[in-house]
Amino acid sequence: MEFGERFKSLRLQNGYTQLQVAQILGIKQSNISDWENNVSRPEYENLIALARLYDETLESLLGIDLS
Repeated sequence: MEFGERFKSLRLQNGYTQLQVAQILGIKQSNISDWENNVSRPEYENLIALARLYDETLESLLGIDLS
């Protein structure tokens, strides 16, 4: 699963709209759309905020298997 698909899947699983996530992170909705469509990637501060928001580890958020 690509990063964008993972970000979108987690957002939907947690019941958020793109606008809600953008407001929580203090960014534009277009940034969320760009991440979910693999146009760009979030900066590390936003990755940490997303992991906290979705109650995920950074590894899980990014789809990294450490085993």
